[in-house]
Amino acid sequence: MSAHQPFFLAGPDGKHIRGDHAVGQGRQIFFITGFLSKRWGNKSKALAQWCQEKGWGFCCYDVRGFGDSEGQFTDYTLSDWIADAQTVLDSIKSGPPVTIVGNSLGSWIAWLVAQESPMVEELILIAPAFNMMGTRAKIISKDRLHHWHTAGWMPWDDDPLHRDWPLSWKWVEESERYWARTFDVVRHVKTTILHGVHDTVIAPEGSQQFADELCRRVPTFPLDLRLIQGDHRLSSPEHLELFRRLVMREI
Repeated sequence: MSAHQPFFLAGPDGKHIRGDHAVGQGRQIFFITGFLSKRWGNKSKALAQWCQEKGWGFCCYDVRGFGDSEGQFTDYTLSDWIADAQTVLDSIKSGPPVTIVGNSLGSWIAWLVAQESPMVEELILIAPAFNMMGTRAKIISKDRLHHWHTAGWMPWDDDPLHRDWPLSWKWVEESERYWARTFDVVRHVKTTILHGVHDTVIAPEGSQQFADELCRRVPTFPLDLRLIQGDHRLSSPEHLELFRRLVMREI
């Protein structure tokens, strides 16, 4: 595998998506980050190393409005971040088949993109946040929901990591629209879901409900749901090893 090379791709608004790509043979891993996560974290670093060991390609990027990419965070919503993923995926489509590894919100984006992208042959979804903002709107207090709807903006919560990143109500509207048609057209792409049963950030019930509905609608779909002990971070050596073996196709 070649060394990682930076790339800059123009989004629909002309703002650049910044990422890194290493060319490889046989297979390439495309990593999509979670909400408010930059492209180089523990998971992406591990994936890049495993790909290098195998000679596979690897690609990761920052969404517009966050990380090293251009644009203001408040100018973008779910549909824009889906478009970013598609733009980056299109840039590597001339290479070998793609496995998308998604994390949290990135998992749902991975699912949506893969339904329309024949070059994607496999999905590995870590603690997928299906209908993330629609679900959030249903579980917060009525006062907070009313403020979000009427004011038009609200951070995910008041945690210091989130309070400076306000989300428009459009996030909720788009999330609900995409979720409503999640199962309308289903492409048979091998999918593994890895979710900690003690995850307090993204409830594992969401993955179970997704799996149940998918299997009800498409009984032959190649889905492997793995609910594991622990949280969403895959922080223990045992969980990281399970993740590695899934990615390396050892299990």
